[in-house]
Amino acid sequence: MTVKIGTVCFSHGKESGPWGSKIKCLAQVAEKCGFAVESIDYRGIDDPDERVEKLIEWHPAVGGHLILAGSSMGSYVAAVAARKLAPDGLFLLAPAIAIPGFGRDQDPRPKARKCAVIYGWHDELIPPELIINYARRHALPLHLLPGDHRLMEVLPAIAVLFENFLYQ
Repeated sequence: MTVKIGTVCFSHGKESGPWGSKIKCLAQVAEKCGFAVESIDYRGIDDPDERVEKLIEWHPAVGGHLILAGSSMGSYVAAVAARKLAPDGLFLLAPAIAIPGFGRDQDPRPKARKCAVIYGWHDELIPPELIINYARRHALPLHLLPGDHRLMEVLPAIAVLFENFLYQ
């Protein structure tokens, strides 16, 4: 049995599921880097703050590094839950953050040793100025890629960014 250096926990977006294409791809990267992988099933939970509570309740009693990764609503969930879980890393894809009326925390301050924000310039749901301003306010590394909200066309580039993130 191989000892894992930690756990990567994925939080999916509103319209996807726990093992969608992005998560499958990034889960392979995480496993290659020596991490165990979890993906929370939020289907049927439309309220982002209820999803936050589910992630906090899930929190594993495992040793090693904890990395929270999310996409869209899942990024909001990971960022807000990080206040209580204090992960080693936050990897936020197309974060549904700073959107008026979405979630109780309009500006979740990332509480993690390291953080990265990945955003598609052609995101049709979240205006770029919201993400740029969020990253600026919190001095977060921001990777702007030529993708839309789903980021599928830039998934190979995201996999490289994620691998580098995990090795840091």
